[in-house]
Amino acid sequence: MLNTSDLFVMLIIGIMGFVIPGTLSLWNIYNCLSEKPKWEKFISSTTVWVGGMFYLMLFGVSFETAGDWNEQVTIVQYHYSISSKYGLISLIVFLGFVGYFVLLFVKADKLSPLISALSISFLVLMNVFQIVYAIQILKNVDGLEYLLYIYHANILLLSARVIHKHMKEELEVFRNRISANAEHQKFNWFYNKVDSISKYSIFVFVIFFIVIALIEIVFVLLGQGLDAPIKAFTETADWTFSKQIPPPPLEHDGHYLCTVAAGGHTNVVKPIRLGTRRNETIVVNRQLCIANAFEELIQDKTPRFHKKIRGAYDKYGYPLSRKITTPLRADFIYFLMKPLEWMFLLVLYLFDLRPEQRIARQYAYIEPKK
Repeated sequence: MLNTSDLFVMLIIGIMGFVIPGTLSLWNIYNCLSEKPKWEKFISSTTVWVGGMFYLMLFGVSFETAGDWNEQVTIVQYHYSISSKYGLISLIVFLGFVGYFVLLFVKADKLSPLISALSISFLVLMNVFQIVYAIQILKNVDGLEYLLYIYHANILLLSARVIHKHMKEELEVFRNRISANAEHQKFNWFYNKVDSISKYSIFVFVIFFIVIALIEIVFVLLGQGLDAPIKAFTETADWTFSKQIPPPPLEHDGHYLCTVAAGGHTNVVKPIRLGTRRNETIVVNRQLCIANAFEELIQDKTPRFHKKIRGAYDKYGYPLSRKITTPLRADFIYFLMKPLEWMFLLVLYLFDLRPEQRIARQYAYIEPKK
C-alpha cells in the first residue's frame, strides 16, 4: 500500500510531467488558432522557461552524460550528445531565443528591418537545430522520455506563431502607409493577396521548418554542409548521428547478490560453487546465476532496455551491497529477492531455448594464476 510520501511524489511527478506541459501545450495551440489569443506573452514565456527547466530535469534524469566519445564512461552513462569541441553551436539556440522574445514583445512598427530580419533568421536556425537535436536523441529515448518532444513541438509551434504575428503586424504597417498616401492605393490589390497568404503562414512555416530540418539531416548523413554543425552531431557516440566508436565502458564495482551469496548463512542462501567475476573468485548460488542469466538475456534481446535496468541496478544495488554487513541481512535480501528470482526464471524459460545452459555458464570458475 502506498504511503503519504509516495502519493505526494507521484502527485508532483504527475503535475510536472503531464498537467503543466499538457496545459501549456493546449493553451499554445489555442493561441495559435485563435484570432484573440489570451495571455499570449505570459503563456509563451512560461512555456519557454518552465518547459525548458522541465526538459533539462527530465533529460538529466534519463541520460547521465559524462564525456566526449573518446572518453571512457560507465556502462550506465552516455557520451555527450553534442561534441564539446563544437559547443559554440549552442550560440544558435541562445540567439534563436533572443530573436523569439524580440518578436514576441516588440511590435513590428518599433523594430528596424535589420533587427526583424536577424530575429527571424536566428529563430529559423534555432528551430533547424532543435529539430535535428530531437532526432539526435531519438535513438535512446523510451517510455516517459518521449515527453521531451512536447517541448520540441511547443518551441516549433511558438516560433511559427510569433513569425505569423510579426507578419500580420508588418502587413498592418504597410496597409496604414497605403491608407495615408492616396497615390499608393494601387497597392491595395498586392496587400490583399499578401494578407490572404498570411492566414496560412503557421502551416507554411511549420512545413518550412520541417523541410529545412530534412535538408540538414541529409547534409549530415552525406557529410556535406558547414563543417562545425555537422561534426557537432557526428563526432559523438551513442546517438542517432554518431559516427565514432567509443572505448569500452567502465563497470561499477559491487554486486549485492554476490554479497548475499557469500555472506548469508549457507543453509539459507545455498551456495553451489565458486565462480570468477572480474578475475576475482566469488561464491555463487543459483539466485545469482538466474539473475545474471536474466540480465544477459535482456541484453541480447533488448539492449536499450537493458541499459536502463542496469542503470537502476547500479544506482541502487551497489549502495545496498555496502549495507549487507551481517549474515542475517544477507539472508533477508535473499528472501526479499525470491519473487524476482522466480520472475527471472519464468522469463528465461519463456524466451530462451536453453535456459539451464545459460544459467549454468554464469560466473564460470577460472583457476587463479599463481
